[in-house]
Parts: sequence; C-alpha cells; structure tokens
Amino acid sequence: MSSTSTPFEFPCQPSIAPPPSQTPAPLPPQGSPRGGGSPTAGCSHCTPQGQPPGVSAGQGLLWGSGTGTSPAAAALSHSEPSGFLSPGRCPADAQPTEAETAVWNQVNAVLEESQGVLAELQSYTGAGQEIREAIQNPGDLQLQERAWSAVCPLVAKLKRFYEFSLRLENALRSLLEALTCPPYPPTQHLEREQALAKQFAEILHFTLSFDELKMTNPAIQNDFSYYRRTISRNRINNLQLDAESEVNNEMANRMSLFYAEATPMLKTLSNATTKFVSENKTLPIEDTTDCLSTMACVCRVMLETPEYRSRFTNTETLLFCMRVMVGVIILYDHVHPVGAFAKTSKIDMKGCIKVLKDQPSTSTEGLLNALRYTTRHLNDDTTSKQIRALLQ
Repeated sequence: MSSTSTPFEFPCQPSIAPPPSQTPAPLPPQGSPRGGGSPTAGCSHCTPQGQPPGVSAGQGLLWGSGTGTSPAAAALSHSEPSGFLSPGRCPADAQPTEAETAVWNQVNAVLEESQGVLAELQSYTGAGQEIREAIQNPGDLQLQERAWSAVCPLVAKLKRFYEFSLRLENALRSLLEALTCPPYPPTQHLEREQALAKQFAEILHFTLSFDELKMTNPAIQNDFSYYRRTISRNRINNLQLDAESEVNNEMANRMSLFYAEATPMLKTLSNATTKFVSENKTLPIEDTTDCLSTMACVCRVMLETPEYRSRFTNTETLLFCMRVMVGVIILYDHVHPVGAFAKTSKIDMKGCIKVLKDQPSTSTEGLLNALRYTTRHLNDDTTSKQIRALLQ
C-alpha cells in the first residue's frame, strides 16, 4: 500500500488563492506544508470549493470552507488539541521532510507489501475438502499425499503473513518513536510529521482489515492444525518431510500462538505499543497516549459531524475512519494505566461507540467486538454502566 493509496486524509482546509491585492499570510513555523508548497498555491486534492478534484465526495475528509478554522477544529478547540487541523494544510499531499525520510521509507516499504497480504488473505480458501477426505480415509495414501500437497503451500502463505506481522511491528515502533520523541509534544508531532501520522493511520487500517478477514475464515486454523498433526505423526514414524525445512518446529509454535488469537495483528501491535512504553521509561506515558487519543478524537469528529459525513459517498473511506478510530482506542487502552473507558480518559468513548452503532451492523459488528473482547479495561470498576450497556 503506497502512502497515497488509502482514501483517508487527516483534516485539512482547501487552499484558496488570495485576491491580487492581498498577500498570503505566513504559515506558523510548525507543520509547514510538505514538499515546500505555498498554502495559497493549491494542491492536487484541494479546490476553492473544498472538494478534491477528480475524487468523489467523501474520499477526502474534513474539507473546510476555506475561511478561518474548520468546524472540526472548532469542535475540538474547547478541550482537545487541534494543531494539525489548521488552515492551509493538506496532509493528503504530505511528503516526508528530510528528517522524516528514513522512517517514512521504512514504513512505506511495509505498507506497499500490505496490499498484497490482504489480497492473499481475501482469496484464501483453504484445503478443507482435501483434509476431510484424508481424515475419512486414513489408509488411502493417495488422499493423504493430496491433502499434504494442498496444505503445504497454504502453510507457507501463513508463514509469510506471520513474518509480515513482525515487520509491521517494527514499522509501528519506528512511528511511535518519531511521533513521541522530545522536544515536541505529540500534537505538535502530528502537525509537523503529517506524512508519518498518515502512515500510522494506514497501519491501523490494514491491521483491522486483516483481523476482520482472519476472524471470518476458519480454514486458516483448520489448515494449520492439520499441518501440525501431520508433522507430529510423521516424526513419531521417523519420517522427514520437505516442508519442515520451510516451517520448523520453533516457527510452527510461534505461528500457532499468533493464529490462536482472534485478532492476531491487533494483538501484535498492542503488545508492541505496551513494550514501547515499558522500554522508554524516561518518556512520559502521556506522550504516547496523547498521540493516540488525538487521532481517535479526529476520527470521531469526522464520523459524527453531519457536514463531513454528508460527503462520505465512498464506503471504504467510512470504514477506514472507523478502523483507525477503533485501532487507536485499543492501543490507548492497552498502554494507559486506567485505560480508555475511565472517566479520566482523554477519549470520548460514548461518542466513539455511538458513531459506530449509528452505522449498519454489517460494517461495524467486527469493530464493536474488537472493543468488547480485545481491550483490557472494559470490565474495570472505573468503566461506567452506561458505556458497558452501549457495548452490549
């Protein structure tokens, strides 16, 4: 997935050329437009009418009116930071600065591969028929060989998915380091490093997409279980199979733990975020949680503000925004001492749950289940009965 392939942009205002008698106001020193463009010169996504040229309405999010602060910024300004909601920015066109390039390139390589991973997972049909025939006819060697031949390439594919999760974990860690490092607070980082913030969102979109596909495909665990049983049986019979060199016992054990999770990619990222916080004891935990809560807030405003929702003609845009919101909530809940559901949380959980429940259940049931079953603090005493009731 390239940095421009996902129909999601952090909020921005359209760039409007001033009348000839006026000169453009200088941008603040922080978060200057990527690529050196002038805030008045326009970009490939913004038009004076606030509609991305050549893009259906809703594919670009939070296009403002072009005057003053965007409604989204106003909605946030009373209680939450909104620096990267300022006028004159279009994160959809955000290009990494020289300081961001190393991290951006590392993450972009992973994101480009993620599209292929999703396509492979979506087309994963399994070897159920071959496995059933082999189990029902244990004495038929031809059926045993047929099942084994069908399962081995599938297990190799599952190994690639698992190895990709490790690269995704490293990419997330690099982004967390870049978006929380001193001397800037997280909200300034999100404003300054918009290209990296967009990559963070794309990682979460991929993660929730992968896990949704995995949860609805029982063939994955069935195939892998058959593979492991066959390997074990052949070891007992002192038979060596070529596939063991592809997925040895140690790798098989790690893959088994990975696929046993209902949401394996999300579990990987949650563990990675928790580990990042625990290993960086000199970094205030708020630097990480504020980054996550700000992203959750922006997504919520996108979803609940009628002015912006009315432009969501692209269903994938809506799903993207919901997945990112749920992803950052879950990461926040894993690393914050009291979690996302407490009254002191910087995430408006009632608002986030409400916007999810306002969508068709076919689109959001998996995301609501992720909040129900992959968070840590939902059942804590600090969680209000109202929030628990919303998730029932």
